[in-house]
Amino acid sequence: MISVIDLTKRFGAKVAVDHLTFDVRPGVVTGFLGPNGSGKSTTMRCMLGLDLPDGGSTSFQGRRYRDLAQPLHEVGALLDAGYVHPGRSARNHLRWLAASNGIARGRVDEVLELVGLTTVAAGRLRSYSLGMRQRLGLAAVLLGDPQTVILDEPANGLDPEGIRWIRDVLTHLAGQGRTVLVSSHQLSEMALIADDLVVIGQGRLIEQSTVTEFVHRYAERWVRVQSPGSSALGPLLEAEGATVTHLGPTELEARDIECARVGELAAQQGAVLHELSPQTGSLEDAFLKATSGAQEYRSASWGGGQ
Repeated sequence: MISVIDLTKRFGAKVAVDHLTFDVRPGVVTGFLGPNGSGKSTTMRCMLGLDLPDGGSTSFQGRRYRDLAQPLHEVGALLDAGYVHPGRSARNHLRWLAASNGIARGRVDEVLELVGLTTVAAGRLRSYSLGMRQRLGLAAVLLGDPQTVILDEPANGLDPEGIRWIRDVLTHLAGQGRTVLVSSHQLSEMALIADDLVVIGQGRLIEQSTVTEFVHRYAERWVRVQSPGSSALGPLLEAEGATVTHLGPTELEARDIECARVGELAAQQGAVLHELSPQTGSLEDAFLKATSGAQEYRSASWGGGQ
């Protein structure tokens, strides 16, 4: 369990993290989301004592990170895969970490095999691609077999196979009862692996919930209908208060009405239904709506409008 309580961090006049409070429960993958500049990276640095917060606290199983005698045994974290000595080999990098935390030397080869770097473990890190460094960073995270795992953009630089691999790793770790917190901008991946979400904007908590609850609360919902009688069904739905969009001669979408009610009206009309299905927007749709008032950087529309 991770408990963040009233965490605050300022850089001069700018408040990067603003009285932020949330919990991360074990046994699930928790996605840590927010727009660029929302304070995610600063929050994680404060949680790990890399930045000194101006207020608040973070505890891991009831203890602060600074109080952990051998932190790699309890909290594994990867915030910057590029932060390694370029002249070292991957094996020596991990051996140094292992020695600093009383970890058996044989564990180094175990984690190198887990992340698929055994054949290149003697190579200098300056020759590693970003994806290879991400794998090395994850090896360092797993070195002490920690109960808590914290990752910032772990899929950055990975190819599709690597992205699927990291997804499987995180799901496996959570399935073992570990506490897993993952920050990512890849919302399609978060939709596949995350159970819980912590969403922040401008350093403040916007929402903490399950993924299902978050999408239900913020994403648009509608009913898709395909029927030879859609032109006659449309006015009936509108009379019930629905907003109807005709997509073709036999297809329509209805908003502000429940799927079951659409079916009842179609039955009353004697309309043949080829499709009647409830639709829900994506996690990306829900995220953009939830954070619309907390975007620090806004882009101009490329839709062609003036």
